[in-house]
Parts: sequence; structure tokens; C-alpha cells
Amino acid sequence: MTSAAHDAPLNSRGLLTDRGRLLAGVAFVLGLATILGAWGSQIFGGLVPCELCLEQRLPYYWGLPLLALVVILWNRLPRRILPAALLVAAAIFAWGLYLATYHAGVEMKLWAGPTACTGTGGEISFSDLANINATRVVPCDAIQFELFGITLAGYNALISAAIVAMLLVSAVMAWRRGASSR
Repeated sequence: MTSAAHDAPLNSRGLLTDRGRLLAGVAFVLGLATILGAWGSQIFGGLVPCELCLEQRLPYYWGLPLLALVVILWNRLPRRILPAALLVAAAIFAWGLYLATYHAGVEMKLWAGPTACTGTGGEISFSDLANINATRVVPCDAIQFELFGITLAGYNALISAAIVAMLLVSAVMAWRRGASSR
């Protein structure tokens, strides 16, 4: 294989020259860094996630594999499928933005959270209290970490908003590229 033939995918429409694909790749890396940071803060930092924290991870579990496939198969996907796949990924991360904003509002006491992690709960017997120290339950309205006045849920909302914006711009670029090549 000649050098020119080997370099053709990167030079013609590769990751570094296709701005839409690059933007989607940056969104993927940002999302991956975010979920790895969440796991790291739990495993190594000792932070115990609440119910809403765990729910906020779901868009990353669903959106990142889809986004990885889109970035990898960028030049192989049909023209109409590529922007649609990017919009689906953007919608998944928009759901994550909603969850993070909701959780940040619960932490700031702007609205009530789910009764499962902020309510008083139901009746409890003394036998239920035997292993109360075995499991640490974190209420969703308790702030475990804050930096510059922003909680982890707040940072997740900001990051999710950035990912959604990047994916929307990438989808528009992919749509324009597909429309101009017809």
C-alpha cells in the first residue's frame, strides 16, 4: 500500500479534517471523561452516589456507545442516517441535562426530590436498624462536593449542555455535507 493510499482517509474526510466528526469525537471524549470521573470519585474518592446520581449516569451508558459507533462509522453511514444518529445521541444527552438540572435543583432546595432519597420514608422497625451502619444511604438533597459554588450535579448539567451543543452543531454539519454532495 502506498503512503498516499494509506493516508487518504485522514486527508480527505478523516477525523482531523472533518470538523463535524471532530466535534462529535470531542463530545465523546468529554462524555467519557465525565463518566470516568464519576466512577473515580466513587471508587477512589469515597463519594457515595445517591439515587439521582446513579440515574444521571444512564445517558452516558447509552449515549457513549452510540456516539462511538457514529464517530467510527462516520464515512460509512448513509447520508440521512448520520445526522439522525447524531440527533438521537444529542437527545440522549439532553435527557442527561434534564436529570442533572433536576438534581442540582433538588440539592439547592428549589424543588422536592424523589421520596426514595429525600423523603422521610415509611415505617421502620427496630429489627431493620440492626445493620444500619452496613449501608450508607446518601440523600439526594445532600451536597457531597462543591467547587466554586457548583455541585457535581451542576457540573454534569454544564457538561451535558456542552455535549448537546457539540452534537447539534455536528449534526448540522453532517446534514449540510450530505446535502451538498447530492
